[in-house]
Amino acid sequence: MSPNSPDYAFGMIGLGTMGRNLLLNMADHNFAVAGYDKNQKQVDLLGQEGKDKPVKGFTDPAAFVQSIKTPRAIMMLVPAGAIVDSVIAEMTPLLSPGDILIDGGNSYYTDTERRAKDLETKNLHFFGMGVSGGEEGARFGPSMMPGGDREAYKVMQPVFEAIAAKVEGAPCVAYMGPGAAGHFVKMVHNGIEYGLMELIAETYGVLKNGLGMDNEAIDQVFTKWNEGRLQSFLLDITKDIFAFKNPEGDGLLLDAIKDEARAKGTGKWTSQVAMDLQAPIPTVDTAVSMRDLSKYKALREQLAGLYPPSGQLEGDKEQLLSQLEQAFYFSMIMSYAQGMHMLARASEDFKYDLQLPTIAKIWRGGCIIRSSFLNDIFNAFEKDNHLAHLLLDANVQQLVQAAVPGTRALIVAAVSAGLAVPAYTSALGYFDAFRTGRLPSNLIQAQRDYFGAHTYELVGKEGTFHTQWTGLRSNVESPTGTHANQPPAVAKE
Repeated sequence: MSPNSPDYAFGMIGLGTMGRNLLLNMADHNFAVAGYDKNQKQVDLLGQEGKDKPVKGFTDPAAFVQSIKTPRAIMMLVPAGAIVDSVIAEMTPLLSPGDILIDGGNSYYTDTERRAKDLETKNLHFFGMGVSGGEEGARFGPSMMPGGDREAYKVMQPVFEAIAAKVEGAPCVAYMGPGAAGHFVKMVHNGIEYGLMELIAETYGVLKNGLGMDNEAIDQVFTKWNEGRLQSFLLDITKDIFAFKNPEGDGLLLDAIKDEARAKGTGKWTSQVAMDLQAPIPTVDTAVSMRDLSKYKALREQLAGLYPPSGQLEGDKEQLLSQLEQAFYFSMIMSYAQGMHMLARASEDFKYDLQLPTIAKIWRGGCIIRSSFLNDIFNAFEKDNHLAHLLLDANVQQLVQAAVPGTRALIVAAVSAGLAVPAYTSALGYFDAFRTGRLPSNLIQAQRDYFGAHTYELVGKEGTFHTQWTGLRSNVESPTGTHANQPPAVAKE
């Protein structure tokens, strides 16, 4: 193939881990593909790994674009933010009307909407697509969440379906919806991921500090759990981490890693947008906060010296392990339920028309949050696509009810011992609040009306009301120290 003739069916901008492996995946499926990166080392690496495959790397953007058959289909896999805009600015003058540009990174959904509108004025097709699965997924089959320009996606559909992970023969890729639906779904996916990772980390803390188990014993617990109903990608890699020796010393590599967790922002975005949507996702919120808290290492060590250390859990060890498994299962369900509820709220507010069973279906393979429980989620929404909340499903209800007693017992034991399990407690608090028919929130409304005249609503009566609450007290001390008699309370509709 000549680099100066349009020989390639697809182009990739960004030959880092994800971009390079996706290209190699496409080449494995007999698609001739081209890649572009300013870094010659990345281009050379693509050449080495793609030896004897229909793949070619470029450092010259014009030569790269010219090598792709028209109408061109080019995907960007570069860091979110300003870099995406700079790549678009670099590529736009080289493209022709009708060409397709795809953002496969973790871009913020409003940025995707803005870029789509801008490129439409230039007669270029554009859509955002979430890609999950990490290095292994990109190379051998990711889960992909495209949204936006439906006609442009249809052009790429055969390619993406060929390279996607397969579950029961079905590809783990599907059109999500209009606008920035693809990137929005990926953002929520990452929020759920944050919650699950924090739950696993807290479980590790309970096993190590609460039950006094060594690394080998902890590895056995995670391995056993991963063979049952808790089977998931995240538990699968966790058991591998607990078997990986430190190549530069004794023990596990894990023990040499700093306990300061970093993030790229997608979890924070999920929490921020959820608050705008008024969709409660406290387990995700907690996971984001705990990553932030972990960064205060020096302060944590100082406080550890000022307050008594945590103790171990009291009770039968095997019973506690059983309760911990139930608590993890319960909290995992709550994490997924929060994410799915947020997607439902976004679909309504943003007119995405998200198909929740389809989302659950494509998350079952290739992606980071894949787990056996996603089959239960898929079945719940396949049975009722308008299900208001996952916890309303009869099957999920049985699973939750069976796990609640062990969850409560484990959390009580952990809190009594002084162990930090904030994600666990947030999951249980979310459940207990949602199953409460009348919350004490009426008091909050009364307080808001008292200090700010924000009004309130009454049970069984239409309209909004305001009361002069200070009239309930015959003698009120004013800020100046005098007393004033107040008129009786009045309600206004």
